[in-house]
Amino acid sequence: MFDIMIWAGVAMSLAGLAGLIWCILRVGHARRAKISDDAMRAVLKSVLPINLGALGLSILGLMLVGLGAFLG
Repeated sequence: MFDIMIWAGVAMSLAGLAGLIWCILRVGHARRAKISDDAMRAVLKSVLPINLGALGLSILGLMLVGLGAFLG
């Protein structure tokens, strides 16, 4: 049972990491496009909730891995 908990945590952490990488690539692409400040603020405003959600998912996944390793 704890092996399932650990692997579920790993999957959650990897999904969160993928979301963080997507956010980095999205903002990097916007910076390279040299768009106006207002357009850059709009991009950052749209990426921020996804970034926070991905970070939270990664943290929860790592907590699940730690809990599964501790209990297992």
